[in-house]
Amino acid sequence: METTTDNGKTVAIIAYITLIGWIIALIMNNGNKTALGSFHVRQSLGIMCVGVILAIISGIIGIWILSTIVNLSLLVFWLLGLISAVQGEMKPVPVLGEQFQEWFKGI
Repeated sequence: METTTDNGKTVAIIAYITLIGWIIALIMNNGNKTALGSFHVRQSLGIMCVGVILAIISGIIGIWILSTIVNLSLLVFWLLGLISAVQGEMKPVPVLGEQFQEWFKGI
């Protein structure tokens, strides 16, 4: 049987595994809320939202180098979030991580 800490870490890690993983993590976290799980569900949602917005903007602008930079930046943020989740830490991703916590505090 998992402890609350183990459940939070599991939710935190799953939150970064695609949109389907995020949905599963959200459902798991709603069933047994933990601070760690909620933190990473919000971080992952923020990264995904920013990714979609920046993909749309770079697609409209049509500059492939901008799109490449955006994708690499998002990959780095995703990796930083995932590493933090695996380590059981609540480190916000650079630039907007603190804002994600504020914007999505209802989750």
